Amino acid sequence: MSQSLATVAYLGAAILFILSLGGLSNPETSRRGNLFGMIGMALAVLATLFGPRVSPAGIPWIIAALVVGGSIGLYAARVVKMTQMPELVALMHSLVGLAACLVGFASYVDTSIQLTGAEKVIHEVEIYVGILIGAVTFSGSLIAFGKLNGKIGGKPLLLPARHWLNLAGLLVVIWFGREFIHAPTVAEGMTPLIVMTVIALLFGIHMVMAIGGADMPVVVSMLNSYSGWAAAATGFMLSNDLLIVTGALVGSSGAILSYIMCNAMNRNFISVIAGGFGSGAPSKSAASGDAAQPQGEVVPVSAVETAEMLRDAKSVIIVPGYGMAVAQAQHTVYEITKTLRDKGVKVRFGIHPVAGRMPGHMNVLLAEAKVPYDIVMEMDEINEDFPDTDIAMVIGANDIVNPAAQDDPGSPIAGMPVLEVWKAKTSIVMKRSMASGYAGVDNPLFYKENNRMLFGDAKKMLDEVLVALKA
Repeated sequence: MSQSLATVAYLGAAILFILSLGGLSNPETSRRGNLFGMIGMALAVLATLFGPRVSPAGIPWIIAALVVGGSIGLYAARVVKMTQMPELVALMHSLVGLAACLVGFASYVDTSIQLTGAEKVIHEVEIYVGILIGAVTFSGSLIAFGKLNGKIGGKPLLLPARHWLNLAGLLVVIWFGREFIHAPTVAEGMTPLIVMTVIALLFGIHMVMAIGGADMPVVVSMLNSYSGWAAAATGFMLSNDLLIVTGALVGSSGAILSYIMCNAMNRNFISVIAGGFGSGAPSKSAASGDAAQPQGEVVPVSAVETAEMLRDAKSVIIVPGYGMAVAQAQHTVYEITKTLRDKGVKVRFGIHPVAGRMPGHMNVLLAEAKVPYDIVMEMDEINEDFPDTDIAMVIGANDIVNPAAQDDPGSPIAGMPVLEVWKAKTSIVMKRSMASGYAGVDNPLFYKENNRMLFGDAKKMLDEVLVALKA
């Protein structure tokens, strides 16, 4: 394949990637967006494999690597459950970061690249920055993976003077960057490069460990952005235009998504990186004192009573959360929805932007269960409808329906936009226990007069509700 033909193929792949992002912006076009992305990636791989920069002798090695990687990907796609998607996404981000590091070191020791003057400096800056971003992405994503699958606790690790430690690390990285660029030989430049890589790995660990569980949706989108910039840096190192364009698309879209997530939590990006939100233990408002604590008693209900209330309702809004994902109850939720709609009940879903452990987590689960797209509404679309709703049913959600965000200025989640389920005529909250959510904040919703608590495993309780509805 000539260079001109490869360039045309890269341009076509870039257009398909842009169309893919556009398709993924809406559930109804997401399948088409995924298809565009797969076609674009296949085109990019073929153009690279048969392009002028790959020698015939190297093609068998590349094909062997594609077979191994593709087999792992196919196996993961078959065995990984939908509830494990957040940690799988984090793990994939780590691989992008690792690839950027390996390509950076390979580019630096590649003796076939003979550059001098400004070209040499620019190339070495590309290598240094690419490895820096890749190392932070790699270690940070591994920690996020551990937090998401429960191997690492959600409580933030806040080291004393952590901001000063980060600043000191940054200064050391800058200093060794100068030493790296001025190194006369590859052997002498390897030492500052390795030192920087170790510091970047430690920074990635420290950064994500300091982030509380409640901020994990932001972390996932943030690491998505980092992986994009790492891929773009790899493109600069390899002089691959498509990799630069693709990495920039992923990096910028991930940054925009992080901004949207932060707005949905009334947080700014710097405060997320600083950590401290989601300590895992209930906190008391210093400003309000004991008066800020919920008072009263909860009113428990049975699955049969819940079914009776749902049967008598004319309008129902279901608010899913991570508890639904853990219990893998989305299919039962769909059956209940279908049964209620067959009985003439208006059923809709209210989705908070940060519900679950990654952006779009609830949408993906509901789509898997075949819940119609047109009844799945975003928070801004449905919040004003709660006062006219008979039943608001919360399944495994906590912080995203906490009225303290509006009523208690001293709450850690004060100002965070929430789904106002307490404004419905009756709210039913499904939880295993009275434990606080990932933000570690008690929820006054549980104690409101119009609220009922359905305790137990979400799947088991919903199965009982479904049986009672069909009786």
